Amino acid sequence: MFPVSAAVGLFAIVAAVPAARAAHVNVAKRVAELRDLKFGMFICWSFSTFSDKDCTPGIEDVAFFHPAGCDTDQWASVAKEAGMNYILFLTKHADGFCLWDTKTTERKVTNSPLGKDVLAAVRESCDKHGLKLALYSCEGDWTWPGAVDGGTSWPGGGDPEAVKGSNPQAKMAQLQELLTGYGPVEFLWFDAAAGTGGLDHKATAAFVKSLQPGCFVGFNHGQPAGDLRLGEMGRPTPLDDPSGAGVGAKQKETSEYKGYLAAEFTMPILAGRKSGRWFYTNPEDDNRAMPAEEVFPLYREAVKVGNIFSLAVGPDRAGRLRKIDVKTLREVGKLIRAQPTDGSR
Repeated sequence: MFPVSAAVGLFAIVAAVPAARAAHVNVAKRVAELRDLKFGMFICWSFSTFSDKDCTPGIEDVAFFHPAGCDTDQWASVAKEAGMNYILFLTKHADGFCLWDTKTTERKVTNSPLGKDVLAAVRESCDKHGLKLALYSCEGDWTWPGAVDGGTSWPGGGDPEAVKGSNPQAKMAQLQELLTGYGPVEFLWFDAAAGTGGLDHKATAAFVKSLQPGCFVGFNHGQPAGDLRLGEMGRPTPLDDPSGAGVGAKQKETSEYKGYLAAEFTMPILAGRKSGRWFYTNPEDDNRAMPAEEVFPLYREAVKVGNIFSLAVGPDRAGRLRKIDVKTLREVGKLIRAQPTDGSR
């Protein structure tokens, strides 16, 4: 477990982000770099890969996560073939299972039968294949004090009192590990399925910037903050049009917030079932995916309006992308190369 005294000391960083350090970031350049990412692969791989659910409460033993392998090179090489420029990797979902070798909890992938720091492998594969890295994280955690296992914060998702777990020290300690141990992070995609974890969005964004000033920060639910507008199940729209911000956004608050510098939207390749499925489900769905002819227009429109498009795929229980995903993504890549947009590659 992480030392509480050290974690408490991190509050001082949140209270005062070093202005001089932040001033070294060329904001206009970073905005251009982020928009130039254009298209990326959102990797969703965790407990839910083995449950046929998108949220998986009730898991006590990390051996529930037991893939037969972990082929991060396949993920990255297919992303490159698809014309993608980054991987957005799920580091922790609401169930609290960490896909890196954290010191903050024993609920981690290196204690599972896989026994491997998956985030470290993703970082290595990104570097090998010339991809950037972005990270997804649930702000809160069903295992933290005061939370109820399975409680969700989204509308219609259960009792809002069930997501008020709080452990800001652990939240900051985990972010510190992610932002100091795995190289440059292009952006952090925060989900609030399990609440904020006791550290509000403004403080969370400030803490991230204190560790990596050039890292963009977005929040999928709750009070708008940060500099990246997220769009779960969203669509490409100009930055000043919040209607593309997806299911997590409060449209009025999003439209009034002036801190956004760039916009992202995401959807799963395993589309349908109302909102789609983010993780691998079961063999019955192995031949179902959004066709390339539907993905490519979203890419083109994203480039046109300056958005970045994260297409979610769920590696299977062998740690590889499904054959249908590989086929679709390769076809998307061919379309991108055959019909380039201005500045695309």
